[in-house]
Amino acid sequence: GLLKSIYTKLGKYKDALEMSDLSIKMRDSINNIELKKAAFKQNIKYEYEKKALADSVFVAQEKKTNQIKLEKERTQKYALYIGLILVLIFSIFIFSRFKVTQKQKNIIEHQKHIVEEKQKEILDSINYAKRIQSALLASNKLLNDNLPEHFVYYNPKDIVAGDFYWAVNTNEGFIYITADCTGHGVPGAFMSVLSITKLNQSINEKGITQPDLILNSVRDEIITALNPEGSTEESQDGMDAILCKLNRKTMKLEYAAANNSFYIIRNKTIIHCAGDKMPIGKSINDKVSFTCHEVNIEKGDVIYTLTDGYADQFGGPKGKKFRYKQLEELLLKICHLGMPEQKKELGELFNKWRGDLEQIDDVCIIGVKV
Repeated sequence: GLLKSIYTKLGKYKDALEMSDLSIKMRDSINNIELKKAAFKQNIKYEYEKKALADSVFVAQEKKTNQIKLEKERTQKYALYIGLILVLIFSIFIFSRFKVTQKQKNIIEHQKHIVEEKQKEILDSINYAKRIQSALLASNKLLNDNLPEHFVYYNPKDIVAGDFYWAVNTNEGFIYITADCTGHGVPGAFMSVLSITKLNQSINEKGITQPDLILNSVRDEIITALNPEGSTEESQDGMDAILCKLNRKTMKLEYAAANNSFYIIRNKTIIHCAGDKMPIGKSINDKVSFTCHEVNIEKGDVIYTLTDGYADQFGGPKGKKFRYKQLEELLLKICHLGMPEQKKELGELFNKWRGDLEQIDDVCIIGVKV
């Protein structure tokens, strides 16, 4: 602006115009520089603020992340502490239970030992009772001497039995009985011992040899023994039985039977020998005399006396009773065999029929070939 004024006063208008343009350009340049400086400063400020904001956000995020991390670590520590405490409590509980279990186990082992000892004592007693009961049954020698061809299939349900067979030789013939006492096992065995005792008294001591009179006498003795004077409970225990008196000289068979029947097979034909429908014991008919039957026998006849255990056994494909009809068919099928073979066949078929099922009763079948 100063140079323009000087050139104007000196009359150098062209130079004054150039100076004026130069001045304007310089002012514009200065203004541009100022603008650029201002813009640069503004940009620097913006970038700074942007970075500051970014740093602030980053710091905030990092702080938040760190806070979350710290919270997570704190939670993990708490979880770890709680877990350790729970493990400790659980360990104490387990140890306590272990001690209790060990104590209980020791008690159970002790009780088991006591039970086993008691069971052994009981089994020893029952086995001893079996020896006593076996000694009271008809001996093999007695049967072999008087029944040359015979078999006894005797299969108790338990160690001792309610079924029994007993025999005695008399001048009138050979008397033998196939019997089924009330119950089985120990109670049945007690009844069998009592019944054998009463049979021995009636035949050997009283001299009674007629089958019906023997059963009458035994019945009276059993009722008296089980219902003594002054007893408050009435016992109806007793037995079902078939008592036969076989005379090979006269070829006659006398018998009396209580609730049981039996068979004679002659020439592949079965003959049914029925008994009285009353037991040897207390009943509504205990004053009624048993019936004495007489049957003529022939050489080659096979007499089968039996209890109900075989026919009543459950088994087979449908788990049903064997039944008497099937037993009769079986006896007809095997009657031509020797006595040992017949006994073997009866035993094998009984076990096959029963299978895995429990034996429900004592079994006794006696076969005698005349």
